[in-house]
Amino acid sequence: MAGGSKKVIIISLLANLGIAISKLAGAIFTGSAALLAESVHSFSDCGNQGLLLYGGHVAQKPPNDQYPLGRGKEMFFWSFVVALLLFSVGGMFSLYEGIHKLQHPEPLHHPIVAIVILVVAVGLETYSFWACLKEVKHSNPYPSLWQWVRKTSSADLLVIFLEDLAALLGLVIALTALTTAWVTGNSFWDGLGSCVIGVLLLVVAVVLAREVKPLLIGERAAGDYQKTLNSMIEQFFPGGRILTAVALQQGVNAVLLAYKIHPGDLALPGGQMIDQLNRFERAIRDHHPEIQWQFAELDVEG
Repeated sequence: MAGGSKKVIIISLLANLGIAISKLAGAIFTGSAALLAESVHSFSDCGNQGLLLYGGHVAQKPPNDQYPLGRGKEMFFWSFVVALLLFSVGGMFSLYEGIHKLQHPEPLHHPIVAIVILVVAVGLETYSFWACLKEVKHSNPYPSLWQWVRKTSSADLLVIFLEDLAALLGLVIALTALTTAWVTGNSFWDGLGSCVIGVLLLVVAVVLAREVKPLLIGERAAGDYQKTLNSMIEQFFPGGRILTAVALQQGVNAVLLAYKIHPGDLALPGGQMIDQLNRFERAIRDHHPEIQWQFAELDVEG
């Protein structure tokens, strides 16, 4: 796990823990369904961030006999688990609580207390989201934020970004719903706010699961490694060409690259040909430091 990602996760965890405790206390004190839904959401986020920290720790373990390519995909696995928890614990509970409140409305008690808690929570969550967005912009090689969401292999940062975005939007929804319920004297708006928060979390969970799933099952690495191979082959193997190439994402910033090279016009004794191939591999790795495993083979057909 990159240092920036870990820092963002810790910031988000600490912010969410404080927010979750204050929301739960406020929900018990006021009887607000929207505030209760938000407290469950925040506690769920705390658990999710703990899983990401664990996944990042395990993913950094070196290869061994049992895991010859390392455990980099652990981060993808735990990110997918987070998506499932966000769907079930966060989204489904919030939706259930909102529907229950709509069917069995109860008057709010001390709504100003809940509103103050939500305003403070918006401030804390804004700081957490800003820190995450700053890290995303720093590490984003793509032209737009949406392309980063679709193509990034930094599953941990993607989870935090989408969680923080959902949390900030959820807080705004809860604040709007609770204020409307207070002004109108109708608790219907409080229950509706919980339902909207639930739907928001379900949508975010589905988007997250959809983006992490390809990484988990073996997605092609996003870098244009074929272009690099083709552009550098002539320097080491005049007249040569790349016959086949496969690049797989094995973890956050961890790529496996395998390819076959036609040596072209180069004719060297066996040992010197191997040395030339090794120099080519080092040149490729210097160009793409994220390549942790590289398997090259000389051949005359693909």
